Amino acid sequence: MERVTLRIPKQQIDEVEQLVDSGEFPNRSEAIRSAVREMINEQYDGHSEQAGKHNWAKV
Repeated sequence: MERVTLRIPKQQIDEVEQLVDSGEFPNRSEAIRSAVREMINEQYDGHSEQAGKHNWAKV
């Protein structure tokens, strides 16, 4: 797994922290990975040829 550094507005980090605190995710990294997977899946919905190449995103 590679490390990525990014800047996120404090309000969004606070919302991610609330998800972690509520038990929805074990940590911030997992919450953000989940959001990225969801975004990728939405981008490939309806594009079955491309979606087949990116099944890792469905995990």
